[in-house]
This record gives sequence, structure tokens and C-alpha cells, in this order.
Amino acid sequence: MQIAIAGNIGSGKTTLTTMLAERYGWQPKFESVDYNPYLEDYYRDIQRWSFAMEVFFLKERFKALLDIQKTSHNTIQDRSIYEGVFVFTANNYAMGNLNERDYSTYMELFEQMTREIEMPDLMIFLRSSVAHLVQNIEKRGRNYEQKIPIEYLENINRRYDDFTAKQYKGRVLTIDVDKLDFQHRPKDFGLITDKIDRELFGLF
Repeated sequence: MQIAIAGNIGSGKTTLTTMLAERYGWQPKFESVDYNPYLEDYYRDIQRWSFAMEVFFLKERFKALLDIQKTSHNTIQDRSIYEGVFVFTANNYAMGNLNERDYSTYMELFEQMTREIEMPDLMIFLRSSVAHLVQNIEKRGRNYEQKIPIEYLENINRRYDDFTAKQYKGRVLTIDVDKLDFQHRPKDFGLITDKIDRELFGLF
């Protein structure tokens, strides 16, 4: 079984991935963030570094999916290849940060890759307001993230809503996280696991 955690920057994906992996005994797969060699340059000059950063993320997500398909373990992945393309890359293209040539090359590469992989059994989408995202981003204190424009987070949120409602063909469980502190309040974490249990196992 393959589970994916989706959500904007600062929505709590990595934290929830870690907690759910421990709760269910799933094998966690984390996105390449801290060691992405392009990310800091990207936030300093988005247009210049968009193509390189997007291709790096695509390559890493594809590698992770190939590893997932080889394992016999149930896995949970921090961000999927699909939202990487239809949310983040599409947003960069719409904002003019990717030109037509680069975007066409990227999409052709993505289409070739997705012929070799399977969709997750369940995507858990963490929906969050921009105010909540900003609070979390400030709290974790990554220097390069402090430069993210509010408009960028707003655009990504809109694209996530469109992605989960219209573009993504797989199974989606949406969780509004603004009023939840699942990391520190067991009751909030329990609300999430109850929803997952109902979706995956038909419990309750």
C-alpha cells in the first residue's frame, strides 16, 4: 500500500508523515528539501533557477517511486510526483518562471516517467490557510523560506484546490489543519487517524 501526503509549504506534511509512519508501521519516504542544491538559489532568483529546481524535484520523486514499487512494505510519501507537477511546476509556468521550451521538455519527461509508476492508494491533502502556513514557516526558521512571497503561497493554495478537485484522478482525503495541532495534541492526531482508518479499512 502506498500513501501520499500533499499540501502547501508549511502545512505539516513532514511532521504528519513521520507520525503516521510510526502509528501504522509504514515506511516513510521524505522529499528532498534540505539537500536540494538549487532551492536556496531558487528562492533568491525564482525565474533563473525554476527549471533546474523543478527537474531536480521530479528526478527525486521518480526515484522514490521506483524504490516504493520495489519494496514489499507499506509506504507513506511526503509529497507526490503529481502535485509537484500540477501544482508547483504549473504555478511556475503560469507566473512566467518557466518558458514554453523548458515547460514542454519537463512535461514530456513527466509523462514518460508516469508510464512506469502507479498512483498512490490514498492521497491525504492537508488544506491550510496562508496565515497558518506563514506561522509554521516562521516557526521552523528555514532562512530561504522566509523570502517566500505571500502571493506565491496564495497561488499554490488555489492550485491545490483545483488539483485535488479536478485534476488528480486518484483517491483523496482532505483534512483542514488550521485548527489542529496534531503534533502536540493527541486528540487532534486521533481525529486524523480515525479519518484514515475509515478511508482505508472501513472502520467506525
